[in-house]
Amino acid sequence: MNPHSGTIGRWQGAGLMATTLLGTGVFILPQMTIDKANSGALVAWLLLTFAIIPVALVFGRLASVFPHAAGPAYFVEQAFGRTAGRTIGLIFLLVVPMGAPAAILMTFQFVNALVPLGGWAMVACEVLVLLGLFLLNLRGIQVSAKLQFALTLCIVAVVGMLSLASGLQQGALSAITQAGVPDMSTVMLAAGIAFWSFLGIEAMTHLADDFRRPEQDMIPAMMMGTVLVGLIYLACTLLLLLVATDSPVAMMGVFDRLLGGYGAQVIGILGIASGLATVNVYALSAARLLWSFSCEGILPRYFAVRNGTGVPIRALALLLSVMASVIVLTYISGQDLEHLIAWSNGVFVVIYFMAMLAAAKLLPRHNLPLVVFGCGFCVALGVALGASMLYVFGLIALVAPLLWWQKGHLSRRQQEA
Repeated sequence: MNPHSGTIGRWQGAGLMATTLLGTGVFILPQMTIDKANSGALVAWLLLTFAIIPVALVFGRLASVFPHAAGPAYFVEQAFGRTAGRTIGLIFLLVVPMGAPAAILMTFQFVNALVPLGGWAMVACEVLVLLGLFLLNLRGIQVSAKLQFALTLCIVAVVGMLSLASGLQQGALSAITQAGVPDMSTVMLAAGIAFWSFLGIEAMTHLADDFRRPEQDMIPAMMMGTVLVGLIYLACTLLLLLVATDSPVAMMGVFDRLLGGYGAQVIGILGIASGLATVNVYALSAARLLWSFSCEGILPRYFAVRNGTGVPIRALALLLSVMASVIVLTYISGQDLEHLIAWSNGVFVVIYFMAMLAAAKLLPRHNLPLVVFGCGFCVALGVALGASMLYVFGLIALVAPLLWWQKGHLSRRQQEA
């Protein structure tokens, strides 16, 4: 453990986990899954929540035993060697610039509900948000952890109030229960989109060194965050099925119908804050991975620099700069949000699958049932994503040969020396 680690505890970790998973999708993804599967969206969220718990438990056990800034890349390297581990690490680094525009686009749906923006004015605001995240993190992760724990409590309180207020919607609830058996093909499509909501489990493993007691606090923090998030997404999906609204952001309309107004302000502010929390944790996680690779000589040593609070400052600045560039390019090219989500999900399916295989080698044998279930979950999601998996296969085909060549080149240089 490095001298700057140990700044966050169990409850702050649970807050980081929850807001990372809630993130941009908490008030958007339920609406998208209902568009795909109607009442079958409830089945999709329920299945996904139960399926992700063993995966989160495996990640928590790996991180508590092998705390390292490289996260899943380190686990895979320990199990299958440098080339495999570094391939996983680099595809994670390469997907962050893809996932960030999707996260920012979701976040600015809430911004538009409060302050209509368009064109280059919106792009400029998105880039300024990234600058704000950079300044926030100069003081270390503990500041973000405390803010995100408070944000989690606010989201839970709002969803709880809406759920209580919807208790009178008995007729709508009866209609849902009588809707019949959902079409499993549409349920799987909805689950493929909903998987975005649970991206962040692996990101927490990059932050294991920032826990005061990772061996004791990592698993409880990850499990509390995961279960809480699953319940919130289920509640939001049920609310959207119970309460009809024509609002572009449906949860704002639900808030107005059930609590008498101010939906745009309350849901908008929470949506913006949770979206920025997701981008923030991913930026921090990727910066630590970049710093770790720089220290190991995989990437230039220039990024192996941290400030007084332990933040890999140059790595963070580079990643946020790349995110800003991709946001501009996304606006120019007019990329579709759903495509960005599906491509990002495909990368994380592979990362999760390889982490499960690593756990089979690294963890005691009594974890094997969890690992087998996690592998099956990843395969099912990969099938649901279909052609979107081609993006990650293309990344692997590009990255793995280059790393293999680098390994051979360094070996030859050492022999000549």
